[in-house]
Amino acid sequence: MNHDTIRVRRQGQVCRVQFDRPERENAITDAMVRELHELLDSCERDGVTLVVFEGSPEAFCVGADFGDFAPEPGREPAAGTGEYDPAPLFDLWLRMATGPYITLSHVRGKANAGGVGFVAASDVVIADTSATFGLSELLFGLYPAMVMPFLTRRVGFQRANYLTLTTRPIGAQQAADWGLVDCCAERSGPLLAQHLGRMSKLAGDGIARYKRFMSTEIAPVGRHREAAIAANLEIFSDPQNLQRITRFVEDGVYPWEQRSPHGTARADEGAA
Repeated sequence: MNHDTIRVRRQGQVCRVQFDRPERENAITDAMVRELHELLDSCERDGVTLVVFEGSPEAFCVGADFGDFAPEPGREPAAGTGEYDPAPLFDLWLRMATGPYITLSHVRGKANAGGVGFVAASDVVIADTSATFGLSELLFGLYPAMVMPFLTRRVGFQRANYLTLTTRPIGAQQAADWGLVDCCAERSGPLLAQHLGRMSKLAGDGIARYKRFMSTEIAPVGRHREAAIAANLEIFSDPQNLQRITRFVEDGVYPWEQRSPHGTARADEGAA
């Protein structure tokens, strides 16, 4: 199967998928979400028991590609035309959290916004000590509505609240202390190999039954689906939010920044 946004490698019942948009720090697009759904379809058909998500050493995934929301010349932003649909992304994370396979995120570099969604939806998270985890949405008047059901399940309300309100990233060790990361190491490759060696031996029917029980009886994250999708649609239908995004995409200017007379962005003191 050919892919434009991901790379896939299968070895036995283990499927390793790498986000492959390095020029955009592996930002999420509709095409990426579609290809990942197709990949999980094939994993379910073939009885894959372990799906590993990875990015690049510099960036795991930095969230939604804002270029999808900035208008092309003569066009309105996608969110304003009724074309924008966040449901496939939430459903992708829901499949990761509830599907009949173990999902493991191996994080190096930056995980931001929707990238944290992939992390929080995973059953197991292994990180390099270079990894950082942040929610930057409120800088643009947005908030991580679809990430929250998965994130609060992992770290609890107040830590998710703190990440959202401060917009500042935390390091891998703090993320491990909070429960967002299960274990981290300066060289995470050997740590990943140890986990793959152990978990790849687990029986698929046992994994499926366990995850079905956990996702229906212990942590039924799917109950938040409709509210999270509706909130996300509202956020990305707000013209003021779209204006902030467009200004950032076109000029590289954050909402709190002003243009200097020479055309370069200038941040207000203390805003960053």
